[in-house]
Amino acid sequence: MASVWGGRTADGAGPGDTRARYRRILRFAAWHLAVTWWFELMLPRLGLRRISDRNRAQRMRHFARRFHALAVQLGGLMIKVGQFMSSRLDVLPPEITAELEGLQDEVPPVPFHAIKALAEQELGAPLEAVFASVDESPIAAASLGQAHRARLLPLDQEETGLAGVVFKVQRPGIDKIVDVDLAALRKVGGWLNRIRVVAHRADVPALIKEFSQTSLEEIDYLNEAANSERFAADFDGDRRVAVPAVVWERTSRRVLTLEDVTAIKITDAGALRQAGIDPSQVAPVFASVMFDQLFTNGFFHADPHPGNIFVTPTADPAAGHPWKLTFIDFGMMGEVPPKTRSGLRKLLVAAAARDGKGLVSAINDVGVLVPSADTRKLERAMTQLFARFGGMGFAELREVDPREFRDFAVEFGDVVRSLPFQLPENFLLIIRAMSLTSGVCSSLDPKFNLWDSVEPYAARLLRDERGNMAKDIAAQALDAATLAVGLPKRLDAVLSRIDDGSFEAADPRLERQIARLVRTGQRAVAALVFGALLVAGALVRQDDLVLSNVLMIASVVPLLVGLRPRRR
Repeated sequence: MASVWGGRTADGAGPGDTRARYRRILRFAAWHLAVTWWFELMLPRLGLRRISDRNRAQRMRHFARRFHALAVQLGGLMIKVGQFMSSRLDVLPPEITAELEGLQDEVPPVPFHAIKALAEQELGAPLEAVFASVDESPIAAASLGQAHRARLLPLDQEETGLAGVVFKVQRPGIDKIVDVDLAALRKVGGWLNRIRVVAHRADVPALIKEFSQTSLEEIDYLNEAANSERFAADFDGDRRVAVPAVVWERTSRRVLTLEDVTAIKITDAGALRQAGIDPSQVAPVFASVMFDQLFTNGFFHADPHPGNIFVTPTADPAAGHPWKLTFIDFGMMGEVPPKTRSGLRKLLVAAAARDGKGLVSAINDVGVLVPSADTRKLERAMTQLFARFGGMGFAELREVDPREFRDFAVEFGDVVRSLPFQLPENFLLIIRAMSLTSGVCSSLDPKFNLWDSVEPYAARLLRDERGNMAKDIAAQALDAATLAVGLPKRLDAVLSRIDDGSFEAADPRLERQIARLVRTGQRAVAALVFGALLVAGALVRQDDLVLSNVLMIASVVPLLVGLRPRRR
């Protein structure tokens, strides 16, 4: 723990301050864990569940308000933790998420002289020798860093093609604060992991480790710059998306200089309309771009809140629409492993088809349920959920009688709670990204229906999957055909050895049995090739009629071979 406690932070915070911060976080967590244990575990065991239920909502709101105040006062990672909690609508009660949803990563700015000193130390030169001008008033002040506008020197402008830039500098001493916060979170995670009901549902130490890795990457601006360029490469040639260029000569681990791409904030409906852009047309494009990141690229922006996305008007008539989505702040990114991505694609297709059983199967593939889970009741719950609420947008769901939701929760809540869930790698970031995407789309268009974006995207995925399946079947057919061609020669060689006496066999009926085996093998292979070509032709018929006809006609040849009468 020497790295946590040792030395003074750059903003003057000494070891005593870091120890006090650590103890304050642990006191807060310990008290509220004790309260939760008493009301949610002990009182029900004593037969006093009614007392626990009576003031649960009030207790939750009280906890959320206290955490909100703690996060605002302490800053650092506590604001990130609060923002994450506000997006966990799936596991946290609305009393907590509603109270924390307004928690913004906005803190009082650091005086410019401290920012200037750190930037000059990192860049190895006075700011006057690095930039033509710097605006001392920050355009953003967050818990981990602070951003200022600047202009490059004429020579740098010629080399980069950029004039106006934004340079972001870490808050002095933030690395020590992050170390303290992570140490406190690991301690709290250890406490939670000893609670059986929590440990049964999630690997808390693994979740804390994932959060720690993400947080440490977020304060490494070289990593953020590399993420920015990788994201830009993923959308190279995509006219819907823009990414700021990195000025590498003015970038280090704690200073990041980027092209100034400031435009219209994505949720500023008034400014969008003034620019001639309909907010309701932005929502489906944004949803589609996020789907591409999660389900196709496997590399996604894990913090797509409104402050990190601009709508940039463009005069390019070939763009298809007169604006682009410009993403910034690539410190928090996530990767979806191929297996998880395949499961997510299957999940998306099942959700679009309102297939409750397929949805549960996809959830299994993703790894959210442990293999031993009995999913039959969950399949029934998902089927009924789709039957009643499937296809509704958020505006329509608001008009549904709350008693219907309550009845559904009463009927199936125990089923969901009893299943042993687990969270795979990077799933926290996936949930966060999708929650923020849904919120931004609803802000752009209150009547926005996520299904309208899911269904065409799922249909495209299904076509892609069918195309891949057709290729696999065609490859298998080629392998089978190769086997069919080679098998008679190999069996003929065996028969030749029998004819010339070099094949020793004690059974005189062996020759007739091998001959029958040859005919049976030829027919089996012919049937396999026929079926493979026929199925492949049917699968690709919608996308490529010519190829479909060729495959179906070709399937006649192995069919005739298989039906050919055998010679006596």
